[in-house]
Amino acid sequence: MTKIKIEFPKLEDAEAIQNVFYKSWLDTYPNDKVGITIDDVEHWYKDAWEEKLNKLRSRINNPPENQSFFIAKDGDNVVGVCRIMKHADKNQLQAIYVLPDHQRRGIGKLLWDRALEIIDPSKNTIVQVATYNTKAIEFYKKLGFEDTGKRFSDEHFRMKSGAIIPEMELEIKAQNFE
Repeated sequence: MTKIKIEFPKLEDAEAIQNVFYKSWLDTYPNDKVGITIDDVEHWYKDAWEEKLNKLRSRINNPPENQSFFIAKDGDNVVGVCRIMKHADKNQLQAIYVLPDHQRRGIGKLLWDRALEIIDPSKNTIVQVATYNTKAIEFYKKLGFEDTGKRFSDEHFRMKSGAIIPEMELEIKAQNFE
């Protein structure tokens, strides 16, 4: 493995970034218990590929003021993404995704370390994660996040089948940042 670089995305990275989201979702979200199928994920990404790609390109060209988005590259290949939002009352880690075949190599931690340079350490930081995504939950707990007990379903994540990804919230209190 070459040295991983963390950098802001360029327009030419858009398709590779979209591929990281797609492959990560395909690896993570299908779940028989909650009724989320591979077809749901295919529909979420493949059937809306151009629409999602155009939104991503727009976000790269005109980043929202309260949002930071950066990527992990192994050589010229995008292997991970991270998006942070800064709200008036908190920071929100919106996503850390690493390609399945690049996980458990410290790339997620490198992305988190970069996020720590951006977030406001005087505010709590939350992340929302699928309740059944045990790999992500354990990863976030290693970073210092704790389960707030909050459980919810966001209509935004209603799949083609009608199932909704059940989510939970994890949080790092402001005083727990190192």
